[in-house]
Order: sequence, then C-alpha cells, then structure tokens
Amino acid sequence: MSKPRLTIDVITLFPKLLEGPLDESMVKQAKKRGAVQIRIHPLRDFALDKRRTCDDKPFGGGAGMVLMAQPIFDCLKKIASGWKILVSPRGKVFSQSIAERLAKKRHLIFICGHYEGIDERVHKRLVDEEISLGDFITTGGEFPALCFIDAIIRLVPGVLGNRDSLSSESFSGGFLDFPQYTRPREFRGWKVPEVLFSGNHRAIESWRSERAYQITKKFRPDLLKNQK
Repeated sequence: MSKPRLTIDVITLFPKLLEGPLDESMVKQAKKRGAVQIRIHPLRDFALDKRRTCDDKPFGGGAGMVLMAQPIFDCLKKIASGWKILVSPRGKVFSQSIAERLAKKRHLIFICGHYEGIDERVHKRLVDEEISLGDFITTGGEFPALCFIDAIIRLVPGVLGNRDSLSSESFSGGFLDFPQYTRPREFRGWKVPEVLFSGNHRAIESWRSERAYQITKKFRPDLLKNQK
C-alpha cells in the first residue's frame, strides 16, 4: 500500500473532541482513499504519575492551570519528525494561503493547548510555527485544529473528486465566491439571473467575476486591499 500524501498527528488532552469530526464527510473519505493519515495522541498517556497529570499551577501565581512541557516533549519524541504547529492565540491568523502552504508538506503535528496556557518552553523550544484561528478565545486548541485540518486536507491531491472546484472557491483567487443557484428557477418570486441560462460561457464568467468582486467589496473590503 502506498504511503499517504499527508500524515497528521494531533496532540490533545481531549481526544474525543476530535474523534467524531475526523471520521465524517470529506475527512473520512480522504482516510479511506489512503490520501491522508490522521493519528490522535492523548496527552495523558505521557504523564509520569498515576493521576496522569499534565498541568500544574503557574510559577509566580495567577489564575488557572498551565500545561506542562514534559508530556508534550515526550509525545513529540515518540511521533518523531514532522512540522510542529502549536495552536495558539499568539500565532499568525490562519488563512487560505497558509492552508495551501501546509497542504504541500508530508507530515504535520498539531499541538492543542488547554486551560490557561502552555509552558513557555514549548513555545520556544518545541514548535516550528504557531497558528491562531482569530482574535477570540476558545476552550482549547481542539476546535481551531479541526478547522485547520479540514481546510488543509481538502487541498491534498486525491482528496476531492473535482479538483477544478478548488479554483473557484472563496479566497482561492483573492475574492469571495460568486453567488450560486440551483433549482427551482423561481422561488417565491425570487428569480435566478437570466445570464446563467444563456449558454454563453464568456458572459457567465464575466457575470461571476463581477459579482465576486462586488460581494468581496461589500463583505470583506480588506481582501481588495491585498490585491493592490
């Protein structure tokens, strides 16, 4: 059996948060086809005490608990080489361009934080990159990691049946996607634009490009600044 194009390891305190979503829809099919391999590593398996402790109080005082460096270090040692990504609010905000870059790698390792934070020595010594989902707080790194994994996997060759669909999606060309319609042709008096029935492919593409621009201008004008 050929090796998967992409192997993803996820280090987490709460593996059940990941198991369900990573065994559904496109991700499930990608694993079945052998295009992607995903392995979940419960962090508590690498604790040193009977209570399987992976966190402790912060030195210097303060609220909450901090994830220890030791379990993460030992887990990474078992996994061996791979591009190590810490899901972190201090990281770069995830984008389509980051997804495209990471999809070209052969092995990704996501480290999901939890509680008040992670021992700073993990940030400084153990990771290659830190990525954030945005300027807001989630309970842990598991939910952002799921978003990253989904966005990355769909770009891996052999995952999506129709590769052409990728080029017309939002962000792929720097704009949001154009409007999409399907049956019926008229619903409650709301009609589908006539140009889509014209059979004139050049006119349809022109209409779609213009509508994509207008939608981007209305909802995400910041993306247009990046086009300059």
